[in-house]
Amino acid sequence: MKILLVEDERQLSDILAVLLKQNLHEIDAVYNGTDGEDCAMTGVYDAIILDIMLPKKNGIEVLRSLRRQGLSTPVLLLTAKSEIEDKIRGLDTGADDYLTKPFNSGELLARLRAITRRGSEFVGDELRAGNTSLDKNTHELRGEKGSVKLAAKEYQIMDMLLANSRQIIPKERFVEKIWGFDSEAEYNSIEVYVSFVRKKLAAIGSDLQIKAVRNAGYCLEAPSDAQTAQN
Repeated sequence: MKILLVEDERQLSDILAVLLKQNLHEIDAVYNGTDGEDCAMTGVYDAIILDIMLPKKNGIEVLRSLRRQGLSTPVLLLTAKSEIEDKIRGLDTGADDYLTKPFNSGELLARLRAITRRGSEFVGDELRAGNTSLDKNTHELRGEKGSVKLAAKEYQIMDMLLANSRQIIPKERFVEKIWGFDSEAEYNSIEVYVSFVRKKLAAIGSDLQIKAVRNAGYCLEAPSDAQTAQN
């Protein structure tokens, strides 16, 4: 997942960034509410971790503005406050969940998984197409001939393709979601990682194919898609 972390306590932000990266998430960290809102409105994030007590614009104000502008990205609020009124205010404003500092790292990760599942139709911990499945917890790709664990960027590419099966995903979208806006990654970086994923699909006996669409991007094709196109 690509996560936006909006937390003004630099030490805590750094700790959370390390934790999330260790769990193979891509992280963008900002330190005030104004920057948090600007980044969130790009729409490239799968989840937002948002502190309430922020400089320039507090988390409740940011959240209210995001929801008024139609952004539905799941939001997990963080705060040192434990009063029930603050929790109610945050949830009523549009937060998907609430965590009071200090918190357990395992609980944070579990709550992130929960709110991102709520964001769309529940599909459990597995994405599937053709004879192939991707375990969202272990990042294992499974096919008829076995399984293989994907590296972080390989997993993110496969996750995007499976979640948007039969849709063309522009290369720009891969760059934004996986490398970030400020990255110097070039499009040939995507081609390299797509090549890695193709080899792993072949190794496990997958019947899926990642098709390159000239001047557009990539799409995932299953055998049923090809048969439909021929009929």
